[in-house]
Amino acid sequence: MADRLSGKVAVITGATSGIGMETARVFVREGARVVVSGRSTDKGAALADELGESAFFHPADVTSEAEIAGLIDAAADRFGRVDCLFSNAGAPTPGGIETITQDELDYGMRLLVGSVLFGIKHAARVMKAVGGGSIINNSSIAAHRSGQGNVVYSAAKAAVSHITRLAGAELGPVGIRVNAISPGAIATPIFWGGSAAARELDEAANARKLAKLERNLALATPMRRTGLSEDIAAAALFLASDEGSFINAHDLVVDGGRIAMFHERPQGAQ
Repeated sequence: MADRLSGKVAVITGATSGIGMETARVFVREGARVVVSGRSTDKGAALADELGESAFFHPADVTSEAEIAGLIDAAADRFGRVDCLFSNAGAPTPGGIETITQDELDYGMRLLVGSVLFGIKHAARVMKAVGGGSIINNSSIAAHRSGQGNVVYSAAKAAVSHITRLAGAELGPVGIRVNAISPGAIATPIFWGGSAAARELDEAANARKLAKLERNLALATPMRRTGLSEDIAAAALFLASDEGSFINAHDLVVDGGRIAMFHERPQGAQ
């Protein structure tokens, strides 16, 4: 079915690499007008140029409520409405059970939880004016099982999944659906430090890391293939489109079945 997002306006955070970038491409192909956001101005501007008149880039630091509000307002000013928000921005966060510091906790929660809460807050006030919309929060299978991230990252993603359920229940009556996607075994630069680390490497070095990662992650799912950014973009497209119009307060796991596998043995276990 072509043009599943025809006439819709979508805001995508974390759109300058990986999942966010691919989702922006898919949304534009399906007829949406898209506001892409991220910290890399060069990559964001290049993506907007690639996508043409249907897109523009607006930088935003998602650890700041004011910048999230400004991003949503910029989209509404440019296109007259906001129909979808994909809160995709994120990065690895430090902090273990026995080593966590106050600064690490504050940073992780601002980045991964605050960005989602304030995204919902400001998208909802604009979506109400047009009769509803779709908010999609990128969570993780780290929200559901151990061994997928440290305690701060995992706890933050668990909060994202539950905030999604609470917001979907509260905003459903005004036509705003709130859902999450929990990716697993998806080959993106987050495994070697996120987009910031990837920017420090040349294209060939990133390609080598990605190829090695894809081989390793293929062994981490029952399907014996790695997940790709395209897989998450397809899930986001479904949730943003009218095909997902009766899906609300749901966390969609997209991991090739990894969540059902046995946990890996702890390092050093016999």
